[in-house]
Amino acid sequence: MDSPKAKLTEGPVARHLVNMSLPMLMGISTMMAQGLVDAWFLGQVGDRALAAFSFGYPILMIITSVAIGLSAGTSSVVARAVGSNDLRRVRRLTTDSLFLSFLVTATLAGIGIWTIEPLFLALGAPSDMIPMIKSFMTILYVGIPLFVVGMVGTSTMRATGDTVLPGKLMIAAAVFNMILDPIFIFGLGPIPAMGLDGAAIAALIARGTMLVGVLYFLVRKLKMVSFDIPDLQELKKSWGDILHVGLPAAGTNAIIPVAMAFITRMIADYGPEAVAGFGVASRIESMVLVIYYALSSVIGPFSGQNLSAGKEDRIQLALRHCAVFCLVSGLVGAALLAAGSGFLPGLFSSNPEVIRVAQLFLWIAPIGYGAYGIVMVVNAAFNGLGKPMPGVYISVGRMLVLYLPIAFVAEHLYGIAGIFVAYALANLISGLIGYLWAKRAAHNLCAIAPVHSDPTTGHK
Repeated sequence: MDSPKAKLTEGPVARHLVNMSLPMLMGISTMMAQGLVDAWFLGQVGDRALAAFSFGYPILMIITSVAIGLSAGTSSVVARAVGSNDLRRVRRLTTDSLFLSFLVTATLAGIGIWTIEPLFLALGAPSDMIPMIKSFMTILYVGIPLFVVGMVGTSTMRATGDTVLPGKLMIAAAVFNMILDPIFIFGLGPIPAMGLDGAAIAALIARGTMLVGVLYFLVRKLKMVSFDIPDLQELKKSWGDILHVGLPAAGTNAIIPVAMAFITRMIADYGPEAVAGFGVASRIESMVLVIYYALSSVIGPFSGQNLSAGKEDRIQLALRHCAVFCLVSGLVGAALLAAGSGFLPGLFSSNPEVIRVAQLFLWIAPIGYGAYGIVMVVNAAFNGLGKPMPGVYISVGRMLVLYLPIAFVAEHLYGIAGIFVAYALANLISGLIGYLWAKRAAHNLCAIAPVHSDPTTGHK
């Protein structure tokens, strides 16, 4: 592989953002669609399976947050190594990040399996649903290391400015998962119907297949993996650099599902049908938010490379483009969800209470989606700049200072609708604060950042 070039430091900013976001949009959209397909198939199995699936969603998101954090840390350091034209460092960081992500997530998966029963009872799951949840979650936990290592691997590809290959790998894995879903959920030939467990087994196989593909390209095609045994001090430095961004980024993302676990507990007081309705609405929501996930996945590498080049104007312009896009698309998405709230929930369940709760969510919560998109973008930008703590503060403020307290008060005043109003308000306030903070941080960091030259040309 030729030394990766810092190609994001030249050319039109908007074009880079669009060209990088589109492949990720397609990849993440397909993965989100796979989640919707899961929910739809499980809705055919029954409301109890759908409710069990929904109880597990916040916990799975906490584990996914660890993956996002490790990916953000890896992407940040690799992007800056690319900006410094240090190929050896790129390979070392890629290799060490894969090893670190496996060790961390294998440990978390073991803890997760050990704590399934007490955790889900504490979340309000009925005791008669615990066997179903325990079987389902055990299989998913086993697949967590496969999923996370694959996700970290694709983040190293994005750090070089290539989002096409990661997008293709994500699409292939999601499509494969959707093909396997009905086979294992409902049974086919010698494969028995396994219901909720079948969805978990399909995910396990698909994630394992994606990991094989990621490793093949990193090792054989991109040559971004080093087989040299690292010096202990070098390994510690790699892990330290990755975790400097990765730990706060993981914490930032983990705050969301932790808070959502409390929200799920509040909604559980209204019955399993309400939890199922909330789960359905959350899956629909994920398809609208996918564009912001795609945008946030590229703003980090973009910010990191341009920081190394000392090009503040490009970072500021990228933030402005992203903010305008988020607000406009958020309003459009809110209008479309309100218009579709009459039939979308019915695609997943025929239970009137499940449908009612999902409809209520889709009328209220999307008002803040555009601002939530800004929060995602600025948090990713902070990670790319190597300064993850502001993102932690913004997320803590959004979920723990704003969302949960407002939800507790509003729920007493307006019932379950008050919880959804609190969500929209927290997003609107946090989006404004995050945008202003990111612009100021980019200015201050670029003023003091060293500018690296290309050793082969001497050009900055």
